[in-house]
Amino acid sequence: MKIAQVCPRFYPHIGGVETHVYEIASRIAKKFDVEVLTTDPGGKLPKVEEIDGLTVRRFKSLAPSEAYYFSPELYDYLKKNSSDYDVVHAHNYHAFPALFAALTKGKNKLIFTPHYHGSGHSFFRNVLHKPYKIFGRKIFKRADAIVCVSNYEKNLVLKNFKVAEDRTYVIPNGINLDEFKDIEKIKRNKESWKKTILYVGRVEKYKGLDYVVKSLKHLPDNFTLEVVGKGSYKSKIVEMAKKLDVIDRIRFYQDLSRKELIDRYAKADVLVLLSKHEAYGIVVAEALAAKTPCIVANTSALSEWIDNKNVFGIDYPINVSELARLIERVSNVKAGDMKLLDWDDVNERLIRIYSAKI
Repeated sequence: MKIAQVCPRFYPHIGGVETHVYEIASRIAKKFDVEVLTTDPGGKLPKVEEIDGLTVRRFKSLAPSEAYYFSPELYDYLKKNSSDYDVVHAHNYHAFPALFAALTKGKNKLIFTPHYHGSGHSFFRNVLHKPYKIFGRKIFKRADAIVCVSNYEKNLVLKNFKVAEDRTYVIPNGINLDEFKDIEKIKRNKESWKKTILYVGRVEKYKGLDYVVKSLKHLPDNFTLEVVGKGSYKSKIVEMAKKLDVIDRIRFYQDLSRKELIDRYAKADVLVLLSKHEAYGIVVAEALAAKTPCIVANTSALSEWIDNKNVFGIDYPINVSELARLIERVSNVKAGDMKLLDWDDVNERLIRIYSAKI
């Protein structure tokens, strides 16, 4: 079986979709011929390279504010070669590559993982989101199977696109559990007097990182914030932190190795993710695998994580003083073991869908 994974961005870029595609593609490549078809707006990465058994093909794209990833090159390639693949698995409703995979569908089976959360990430993107829905419906219509990563996402898809429920599956994102086997050893090396708040993800306004920065003013001086990621809102975060005189209590990281990232998860006292829109929340799963408690916004799929033992919720509109009190309380919580799906289990479920007669 020859399989194409189509996505807006891929490694070395990081993010929820990028992690999802890498983890499934690299494992499926152990059994099947897998290629990743993605875009490279900057044009600085190799056009074709081998990564962990995968052939990665990159195409030029237009991506203003790191969005849309409009690539005529990718569309032309799919138009000529789509039927050469037995399965084309397209990812991310919110960018053009998945639409191109649908428009060029030939003899191949089309699987679609939308990572859909119902709206754009800014006013401008939200305005464009509505007319795009006319075209976006074509992806759902032409897909042989739709794989959602949470029940929240599935219900949103069923409501907004009227797709047949028997074509819709839920397979949550996984965790590479082997990566977290030395967590207790890492935690023992942590300086106990320090309190570290961790944020991992794209630095965009909708992620709610600004509330965490503001909360530092209400927290003791031994609380610091570590931000792992990059994005268009980073300059605003830096500017805000300087105005609030908390910039010295923030550390910024990007392009960390997996080992370095897991070290950050393990040494954090609390992970905070206040996104207004999430189809799943993979960083929450990874923090929990590192036995680090979490605070999430009581919104979208993040609300499915809240158990008030390991994951605690806060409602919008967010009160910064209330958030600071919650951070201080949760930073003293010791997260227990939670049942998390391994990526190998995710892949077994996906392969059954790839192989099924649909």
